[in-house]
Amino acid sequence: MTASSPASTATAVRDRLRRPLRDLRISVTDRCNFRCVYCMPKEKFGADYQFLERSALLSFEEITRLARLFTQLGIEKIRLTGGEPLVRRGIERLIAMLSEIPGLDLTLTTNGSLLAKKAVALRAAGLQRVTVSLDSLDDSVFKAMNDVDYPVAKVIEGIDAAAAAGFKPVKVNMVVKRGVNEHSILPMAKFFRERGHILRFIEYMDVGATNGWRMDDVVSAREIVDIISRELPLEPADPNYTGEVAERWRYTDGSGEIGVIASVTQAFCRDCTRARISTEGQLYTCLFATSGHDLRTLLRSGASDEALLATIGGVWTAREDRYSEIRGQQTVPLKKIEMSYIGG
Repeated sequence: MTASSPASTATAVRDRLRRPLRDLRISVTDRCNFRCVYCMPKEKFGADYQFLERSALLSFEEITRLARLFTQLGIEKIRLTGGEPLVRRGIERLIAMLSEIPGLDLTLTTNGSLLAKKAVALRAAGLQRVTVSLDSLDDSVFKAMNDVDYPVAKVIEGIDAAAAAGFKPVKVNMVVKRGVNEHSILPMAKFFRERGHILRFIEYMDVGATNGWRMDDVVSAREIVDIISRELPLEPADPNYTGEVAERWRYTDGSGEIGVIASVTQAFCRDCTRARISTEGQLYTCLFATSGHDLRTLLRSGASDEALLATIGGVWTAREDRYSEIRGQQTVPLKKIEMSYIGG
């Protein structure tokens, strides 16, 4: 089999805990125009920070080749991440290439800053869904969290443009950090409930080593649901599919739903079906990974599809990651990969 011919003999794979490979996150750039304090703090990612050279990034052709191979191992959904994926030049062309893969659910997570300008083109290229990160409707809070003085109104403009382009509902992710933005939980819930979008709250996580994470900073999923339910009653909803990371809650009056991602207080490792590819082609099997597996060298050394499939399948079948379940058992701090490097 040549590097460009189909690998029809490949089959779905499972790891050592019998978890299938279903979801793939691909980071298309390590750059971002925000400096969010929980992701790319200025203390680490300052003006002199050395981002990857363009030649180090996977090309669109390399990404598409990997995507096709991953689908043969069971992948059904690909999410493009970063950094901020919309700062990658020509991202619409990559989306068009990926959208030609049959049966693939193609989505993207963005900070929304470029969405108003790109929403129509993204939809036309074949992007199916979009998720926008927004941590507060309070300008002072949001600007403090993105640390580049970017206003809420511009993100809302991007969300509105996405909805108008056909991305409806838009999913909105809010990272909640105690003492910073927990007072924004209810206003955010009300605002996006009225607009018909799905708001998902994310517990502040210990990703990487630069965000100064402490357990005391975590507002638990239970607290978040209680805060909303006191004014807007909620009831549990069934997951859309096995391995869905967001716990779903619907408003009892039928006016919509929220999601809560509780990887700190309610670990969902046992159902995790996600793999991640970093900007320069490292394969990671956990958001909290300490090391990856080099696919770029294989791609650029002329490896066949068979060789790539064997490598990827071997990595997944050897996987036994369950960091969130054993977080409290760690006696030595781990040097984890930064979230901005492999996507959230």
